[in-house]
Amino acid sequence: MNNVEARDVDVVVIGAGQAGLSGAYHLRRTGLVPDRDFVVLDRSPRPGGAWQFRWPSLTYGKVHGMHALPGMELTGADGSRPSSEVIGGYFSAYEERFGLRVHRPVDVTAVREGDGGRLLVESSEGIWSARGLINATGTWDRPFWPRYTGQETFRGRQLHAADYPGPGAFTGQRVIVVGGGASGTQQLMEIAEVAAETTWVTRRPPVWFEGPFDENVGRAVVAKVEERVRRGLPPESVVSVTGLPLTDEIRRARERGVLDRLPVFDRITPTGVAWDDGRRVDADVILWATGFRAAIDHLAPLRLREPGGGIRMDGTRAVRDDRIHLVGYGPSASTIGANRAGRAAVRELRRLLEREPAPV
Repeated sequence: MNNVEARDVDVVVIGAGQAGLSGAYHLRRTGLVPDRDFVVLDRSPRPGGAWQFRWPSLTYGKVHGMHALPGMELTGADGSRPSSEVIGGYFSAYEERFGLRVHRPVDVTAVREGDGGRLLVESSEGIWSARGLINATGTWDRPFWPRYTGQETFRGRQLHAADYPGPGAFTGQRVIVVGGGASGTQQLMEIAEVAAETTWVTRRPPVWFEGPFDENVGRAVVAKVEERVRRGLPPESVVSVTGLPLTDEIRRARERGVLDRLPVFDRITPTGVAWDDGRRVDADVILWATGFRAAIDHLAPLRLREPGGGIRMDGTRAVRDDRIHLVGYGPSASTIGANRAGRAAVRELRRLLEREPAPV
């Protein structure tokens, strides 16, 4: 790979979800030309970011807080259609409207230090040499699987929420859903309609958010998440700070007992799970709705991680390397946060490019 001639651009954008497209849009607005001055590399097979992989029963009407991409509203969407189709189509139209020629599917394997202060981005498409990088790889590629004693002995089926096929696959079965996030509760409520029995297990009691999510609340939430990345700790999800929105659907599920939660079990048995106090629950399926981790392994050669395990950030900029900007990471891991972060990253990268002109 090192013997392959690198193609030169000013900025490489990795990822074409909400955060990556926001960054590409603002690069375009500053006058940079796609494929000449910057390039967008996306691992997914088609437009839509992580949304294209959402389960079919997650309709657009069930999506909470989808914020439009900068410069183009999402209007007239049919709430009964799968969110993967609605948002995938919207992202596709957005790329076409603003001339964002996304390269896909392209797998970025490593980002390394190059000559003359440039970065070498190694990918399945070849090597790109860049002066700056916007990393917008999100978390979808790194589902988190916790480990418990006896897990390998379970005779039923185990799957992660990322691979959830829809409620029909659980008809008549006994299902344990592990995890207290938005995906876990949404999938649990669907499964409960067809399963023989459901059990909800979480590490902490759920926190329900009721009332308007106004600017003051949003600012406080972002500040809490931002504090972790400033300290170089792995970011927590925004939902873990806000709590879960108390919708009418959730209220009905609570009244039916679907959202009666148990603390996490101590071990897994061949037929289910068990607690040290003697409680046991038998199951046919364990669904791990245990979240995701940031997909940033390709940045490892740059040694950006702190002892705490995360990348210390100042805004969108990696403190250890001002050429690297992470959007959709930490406090910007929401649709509205990603838009703002894309704009902020481009603003700082423009300053960097103007301060250090490209060699002639």
